[in-house]
Amino acid sequence: MKKYRMKTGLLAVSVFMLIIFGCRNNKDAFAENEAGPSSQIPQTEEISGLQTDKLVGYYAAWSAYSNFSPNQIDVSRLTHINYAFATIDSDLKLAMGYPDVDPENIRILNSLKQTNPDLKTLISVGGWNWSGRFSDAALTEESRSAFADSCVDFIVKYGFDGVDLDWEYPVSGGLTTNARRPEDKQNFTLLLQKIREKLDTRGTQDQTHYLLTIAGGADRSYVNNVELRKIAPYLDYANIMTYDLHGTWDTHTDLLAPLYPNSDTSPQYKTSVEQAVNTWLNASFPAEKLVMGIPFYGYLYSSVGNSNQGMYQRFGGANSISYQDIQTNYLHKSGYTRSFHSQSKVPWLFNGTIFISYEDAESIGYKSEFIKSKKLGGAMVWELSQDPSGELLGVLYRGLNQ
Repeated sequence: MKKYRMKTGLLAVSVFMLIIFGCRNNKDAFAENEAGPSSQIPQTEEISGLQTDKLVGYYAAWSAYSNFSPNQIDVSRLTHINYAFATIDSDLKLAMGYPDVDPENIRILNSLKQTNPDLKTLISVGGWNWSGRFSDAALTEESRSAFADSCVDFIVKYGFDGVDLDWEYPVSGGLTTNARRPEDKQNFTLLLQKIREKLDTRGTQDQTHYLLTIAGGADRSYVNNVELRKIAPYLDYANIMTYDLHGTWDTHTDLLAPLYPNSDTSPQYKTSVEQAVNTWLNASFPAEKLVMGIPFYGYLYSSVGNSNQGMYQRFGGANSISYQDIQTNYLHKSGYTRSFHSQSKVPWLFNGTIFISYEDAESIGYKSEFIKSKKLGGAMVWELSQDPSGELLGVLYRGLNQ
């Protein structure tokens, strides 16, 4: 799969090949153009207590540079917040990624537990930019032990409830400068086993349970390069990155995170959130430990051919765009038409030259129902600063409780 995971608002591209699925022409796959979301949006009344176990939100450290502080997060809607990202230093130990803002961010983040005593915070290490040393850290018993010790030391020092490993990616993929080895597949399992052992030892001492989670890829190549059945016992849960299924690296416009496959004729590969989830489940990963990712951002394509409502057209340029930006500057702007895919259950905007694939209340309603129907562990969002008003977070919270 072709994957955008820089998570900074800057464009970073890594190309992964997907199995190309056969396409059948179905002109009825598109619903009529609409001025706004349909009546299937979840209701707005407040409901206490999640039916699913988890609603996980990533908070990006660099959000502080644009004046979005952790104290602006509505923590009443969240069960877990992952602070992104820590890095791996030259000694193969976990270290702060943004030392100029991390201490204050972390202090504020953990103070939110006073508002929501059930809130859990985790330090997320790696991501697109800083996965380069994971393979080295996982390589030997000595390196695994040292890295695991550093994870324990970090969470205890800064008051986190656990650690989230975002290795992009074991064996293959990610930045070309990343260290990678075929034995990453087995070493990833050994690394998680070692971290789990160290967390449990410290947890016994502190009379608490420290969390261990991962963020995992949504494509079949990721599943083939890790041992999902073996790592599951060591994890409290896994966040599957079911977004960036299409993006700026493609040759044609497409849907960022289609929930279901569609029968459109397309010039490029076909995939869906449902397919990704089923791939994990078919690899014997427990449904109750699988937390499904939902993007709070979209992709904007410019110089798009004015045909087929902008779908599957060549484009001149593209970039990531937050939901806030979409809502403020495009959603109700003259000339833009909202369409909703009747099969894939996601929207897009088009004005004859600009195409935007994104999530909204209607699509999140469908994804909430999907999470519940599959009895998954919950939902994860990337990332909270892209919906600063909490509109999408509120819809997701209510959808998981209906």
